[in-house]
Amino acid sequence: MIRTAEEVRHRFKNRRPTVDYGDALETVRRILHQVEREGDAALQQLSQEIDGHPVEEIPKRAWREAYESLDADLRDALETAKERIEAFYRREPLGGFLEAGPDGVLGQLVRPLERVGVYVPGGSAPLLSTVLMTAVPAKVAGVGEIVLASPPKVHPGILAAAWVAGADRLFAMGGAQAIAALAFGTETVPRVDKIVGPGNRYVVLAKREVYGTVGMEGLPGPTETLIIADASADPKLLAADLLAQAEHGPDSEAWLLSAYRELLERVAEELERQLAELPRAAIAREALARSGLVWVRDLEEALELANLYAPEHLCLSIHDPLAVLGRVQNAGGVFLGEHSCEALGDYIAGPSHVMPTSGTARFGGGLSLRDFLKVIPVVGLEQGAAARLAALGARMAREEGLEAHARALDRRSNRAP
Repeated sequence: MIRTAEEVRHRFKNRRPTVDYGDALETVRRILHQVEREGDAALQQLSQEIDGHPVEEIPKRAWREAYESLDADLRDALETAKERIEAFYRREPLGGFLEAGPDGVLGQLVRPLERVGVYVPGGSAPLLSTVLMTAVPAKVAGVGEIVLASPPKVHPGILAAAWVAGADRLFAMGGAQAIAALAFGTETVPRVDKIVGPGNRYVVLAKREVYGTVGMEGLPGPTETLIIADASADPKLLAADLLAQAEHGPDSEAWLLSAYRELLERVAEELERQLAELPRAAIAREALARSGLVWVRDLEEALELANLYAPEHLCLSIHDPLAVLGRVQNAGGVFLGEHSCEALGDYIAGPSHVMPTSGTARFGGGLSLRDFLKVIPVVGLEQGAAARLAALGARMAREEGLEAHARALDRRSNRAP
């Protein structure tokens, strides 16, 4: 079904992160508290109950063996992806600054996190690409130790990707219990400073609950793509790109906006043809039913709606995408032209595929080195500058009703009694 712009405008404008809590939140809190109190004993018990398998650390020799058992094409794909991700993030500035002036020294120390946990889903679609898309930027940032967690039994492709990415440790553990172990630490699993990576609703809820105990890059929801297309776009490619998004899960969203009704009708026909041969057709159909094709007035309206929706992936399948790039305000990542498809971004283009979902691209961006760094301000004022500024600071402190602050400043401004 082809929708109109007015049918989707309110939905786009008012979208919120959606997690179907059900009874999951109570379950997640119980798991978190149990692992925090009982450590390894609770972790092992929960893993046996939920996954039917004990938690275990998988040694690096098993990673190497998994890598060596891959066919040459997949090894080459993993190595190429790693090289491209690494090259992309090496372009991102890392350093702080320390500058001396008449008033003294001001600056920033930039320090990598000591230990980061990466959660790698391993269910119906074991995301070996996620290992590269998270661990490689962390390595470039200088993180001291990268600890992976993936549900047992860990897929061989995930082990191989861990070897290629240069991770440090890998635990066969999944769900909220894995997040708890990484956040609180146990006798076996080290406590991390930050957790990154996607997961199911139990994982996302657990990440939300432990935020503050550890850092988070975000709370990833269902994945989404919004494509803007003009008459130059190929309906077969557009349909393929929509299905590539829709097959992730029934709660995924795949939107196509165009001012060309005939193009939308041809894409609708092409979707049916391609769905007939798609292994995950039932999943893709359900996802398309909650999103789909939208007929807009013109390119301006398409861009307006895209900025309202704030998609994880914004694909500009138009004749001159660079001409409108400056009008993109809200997007996790932008893909220019129909050849720069989002599926390339999922695996091998260069930037991490960890991007904001559920409209959070209004205030957040894709995974970057900054997610693995902390900034420490440095202040070293000369005595004269401190005295001059202290008098002004004391006036502000008294306005706030903080007299002890003001008196500490008075002693620097030579106004103390």
